[in-house]
Amino acid sequence: MSKKTRKKSSKPVPKSRKTPARKPPAAKTARKATRRDEATSAKKPAAKTTSKTAKPGAKATVRKPDKTAETAAPKASHKPPSKPLKSNLSVPPKPDVATELVEGAKARPFSLPRDGGGNVSLADYAGKKLVLFFYPRADTPGCTREAIDFTRLESAFADEGAAVLGISADTVKAQESFRAKHQLSVPLISDEQHEMLEAYGAWGEKSMYGRNFMGIIRTTVLIGADGRIAKIWRNVRVDGHADEVLAAVRAI
Repeated sequence: MSKKTRKKSSKPVPKSRKTPARKPPAAKTARKATRRDEATSAKKPAAKTTSKTAKPGAKATVRKPDKTAETAAPKASHKPPSKPLKSNLSVPPKPDVATELVEGAKARPFSLPRDGGGNVSLADYAGKKLVLFFYPRADTPGCTREAIDFTRLESAFADEGAAVLGISADTVKAQESFRAKHQLSVPLISDEQHEMLEAYGAWGEKSMYGRNFMGIIRTTVLIGADGRIAKIWRNVRVDGHADEVLAAVRAI
């Protein structure tokens, strides 16, 4: 290395001029200030709450009711109660006049076709005792036994001045077959429109095997010689019934 070169290298390097620091823009300064404020606020402990309910496990304080509410409550209780709605459920339904039949009442007139032809009416038995037995259906076990029993005692009823009629909703043809099959001697009336059945209270609601339906209720009505109802049997039991009716006929 030459001396000239050494001299040049040994010279001190001139210091570079410092460039003045640029001032940050106003927007950045504002952001920094807000960050500082947020940091200082986060470091500060939260203010103590004066409410006791803020502490965990503390008992909840019960607010006392306002005095105005206490005074308003009794006033509201003195208001007159609203009128109760009228309901028809509590009132029992009135019985139908057509089906209401009581002892001592005048017998209802009728005129209906019978087996063998022709019609039978109440007027045909004026001044005589009359037994009307209403049965559910022709040629069924219970109805057959009942009709046979009244046939067996027909002469005994005649001796007491009483006639016997059987009534059901069967057709005239069904009644004729019923009479011929069991050699019945009492007249059988056909009331397909239920007019006489309803008038004498022998038509109504029945129940069988848990099922409700409308049908003929086995009923017997005894009409006196004066044309008034002497006795009524509802929901008749067939066994011994004809003998019981004969005893009632003898008693009037």
